[in-house]
Amino acid sequence: MAAADEFMKYRSPLVSRYASKEMAYNFSDRKKFTTWRKLWIYLAKAEKALGLPITDVQVQEMESHAENIDFAMAAEEERKLRHDVMAHVHTFAHCCPNAAPIIHLGATSCYVGDNTDLIMLRDGFDILLPKVRLSCFCFHILFLSPPHFRPAQLTTVGKRTCLWLQDLAMDMRNLQRARDDLRFRGVKGTTGTQASFLQLFQGDHDKVEELDRMVTEMAGFKKAYLVTGQTYSRKVDIDSLSTLASLGATVHKICTDIRLLANLKEIEEPFEKEQIGSSAMPYKRNPMRAERCCSLARHLLALMSDPLQTASVQWLERTLDDSANRRISLPESFLTADIILSTLQNITEGLVVYPKVIERHIRHELPFMATENIIMAMVKAGGNRQDCHEKIRVLSQEAAAVVKQEGGDNDLLARVKADAYFAPILGQLDALLEPKTFIGRAPQQVARFLSEEVRPLLEPYKAKMDVKIELEL
Repeated sequence: MAAADEFMKYRSPLVSRYASKEMAYNFSDRKKFTTWRKLWIYLAKAEKALGLPITDVQVQEMESHAENIDFAMAAEEERKLRHDVMAHVHTFAHCCPNAAPIIHLGATSCYVGDNTDLIMLRDGFDILLPKVRLSCFCFHILFLSPPHFRPAQLTTVGKRTCLWLQDLAMDMRNLQRARDDLRFRGVKGTTGTQASFLQLFQGDHDKVEELDRMVTEMAGFKKAYLVTGQTYSRKVDIDSLSTLASLGATVHKICTDIRLLANLKEIEEPFEKEQIGSSAMPYKRNPMRAERCCSLARHLLALMSDPLQTASVQWLERTLDDSANRRISLPESFLTADIILSTLQNITEGLVVYPKVIERHIRHELPFMATENIIMAMVKAGGNRQDCHEKIRVLSQEAAAVVKQEGGDNDLLARVKADAYFAPILGQLDALLEPKTFIGRAPQQVARFLSEEVRPLLEPYKAKMDVKIELEL
């Protein structure tokens, strides 16, 4: 019956449908409240080491119950007290009667609340960063093949992929910077002045600073913010979530490109053997993974407005109207980023390029693109530029009419060959229509970009990827 009850209430698809177990756990109640207990243990240990009357028995009792949370009792306590931190203080104290007098000693709610948020942000970045690296790596491996071409102003698939890679590389550096810039709130007291701890240590400023340093180190941070209000500055949330929103913009652009190319049948995301593209049209192969990434990336971009507004309306040392908003915006940003990266990785690992389709498109477009080359060749052969331009203009419009009005192939080249005016350059036409002459330095740019930008970025993680990184074209 309990399992059936789960389907009687709303479940966030971010967790129930999409996100990885690791990221879902990172923002879970169990992770949150066990981290609160660990922070209370760190505080007790540091206070004991610095001379407060806390015993080994009390610390050991707390450690033995760090994972043993009675969630039903905590919920009932919160219902009565209307205060989540005190509800868990009482719940922890219930199973630690000896330690009850010193749990949360000198601390404010934000000691556990904000510090836990910072731990979750840090750990969230640690979950995301390998996924960005893997997407970079998969794009890098996929297009270390001879370049293929596509119509318009010709470029190569490899060059286009490097544009995607460049944006992902920027995101990877931004995520790493945001992760490394995170500091611990530390032990700062009610309004950030550390007054309660200064009183506990009878005015000894050195011991208060050492307490802050010790707890920060126990929590795995190198530094704590030197000044805070009751909370750490909510600009930290802006900094963290802006990197995720920027990543969302990158993935949206990449997947939009893939969707456009899929419509041209030039590139396609993986499609499984028994996958159904449409309930009504069995032939369809919708780019559903790329569409999912675009859909969720929009949500990630929209979430960015929350920390911006929250930081702007904080009153003095803090205001509690940040709390409910951050319970949603912080986890959802990381969960959404996690989903789109996992999906992007799935796309890049199985992306298929269809060079024959690309070649066919080029054959249709290349004669039009080559008209300037034909004019230049005729001038070199002694022709008049304006006369040649007019000849090409007329023939091009005739060929375009065949393509647009009759649905035929582009026959401009045949018309040029049939016109005696162009006899002086007929022997050059094949060379003038060679696709590789239209792509400029794309292959050289790709080779240099992979060598100078991508390889150094991925090299430190080469062993973890368990795939040899090659850069030969």
